[in-house]
Amino acid sequence: MYEFRKNALSRIKKVISQRKLDAILITSPEDRFYLSGFYAEDLGMKESSGALIITKEENILLTDSRYLFQAQKEAIGWQIVIYKKGLHQGIKEIFKDLDKNKEIALGYQPSFITCKKKDLIQKTLSNSKFIHDIEPFLEKIRREKNKEEIELIKKAIWVAEEVFDQIFHEIKTGMSEKEIAFKILEGLYKKADGPSFPPIVASGPNAALPHATPTDRKIQEGEPIIIDMGAILNGYCSDMTRTIFLGEVSDYWKKIYNAVKEAQKKAQDALKAGKICKEIDKIARDIIKNYGFEKQFLHALGHGVGVAVHEPPYLSPRYRKKLLPNMIVTIEPGIYISEKGGVRLENMALVLEDGAQILSSDRWFYDWE
Repeated sequence: MYEFRKNALSRIKKVISQRKLDAILITSPEDRFYLSGFYAEDLGMKESSGALIITKEENILLTDSRYLFQAQKEAIGWQIVIYKKGLHQGIKEIFKDLDKNKEIALGYQPSFITCKKKDLIQKTLSNSKFIHDIEPFLEKIRREKNKEEIELIKKAIWVAEEVFDQIFHEIKTGMSEKEIAFKILEGLYKKADGPSFPPIVASGPNAALPHATPTDRKIQEGEPIIIDMGAILNGYCSDMTRTIFLGEVSDYWKKIYNAVKEAQKKAQDALKAGKICKEIDKIARDIIKNYGFEKQFLHALGHGVGVAVHEPPYLSPRYRKKLLPNMIVTIEPGIYISEKGGVRLENMALVLEDGAQILSSDRWFYDWE
């Protein structure tokens, strides 16, 4: 078991004692993996591959028979409970020996449990009560990475960059966005455990859509091609975006590219522990405003990355928390011109006491005066 898992469990058990809880129910797939090492995919809110119950004395992984062998292999040191009639029945079995007249106080994650499932648990376990939202505490535990996690994330970055470098040299006019996306997926499954999110390949007018879905559109010379991709490796994610061009590039797109690149650099230079997240966003936003594209920067500057590709902290105009040492964040300003295209550049950075270490390579940046 990684040391950070032991430390996290120790902190959680302190919260159980301090809050006078009987147990904490973990239903987030990312937190389930972070705490237990059990890595299984949840295809949606209605389908789960398992949950954790943590008490002062026990660490229990509840899952169904499909995942028995995987759970035994990955969740080292955890008690495995296989349920046959749903999570609610599994939880009832765990608490069957408690005094039926005693109220069972549970900590839980409101964002990761449906109202129906919550009601079913309370109906099955009639003396249970969901009284403590554990999400903010778990976010706090995960937001600062230790040495083991930093190395895992670095490896996910390097693998994604290897795949991108191969794709970069294969892209030609006439290829479709879907063809490029397929090559990305093929590379990520060969070199990593797969993509950390479905890759974005957006060319020409489609590049004006920050979260465009790859289409059959054929790429052409002189237009921006946004490629946003990331790897997942050993449960940890990476995230990168590059905007590339084939052939001659107009002064119009060079200006937009330079604006985004300058905004990214100034924001990166300002990154360090103690800075307010919204202040870093403002630095990039002001640069883009000076270029005349204030209304074309449509999203926050960045976000944390770890076992989830999007997690706290958020470099957003509305996020007022301070950056802390060993947070890993993205810096990804963008400019999007309706019906014409867009440019986005994204690096990952490790926040330090006196600055930041940029973890991403600058090999695919253009130097235009």
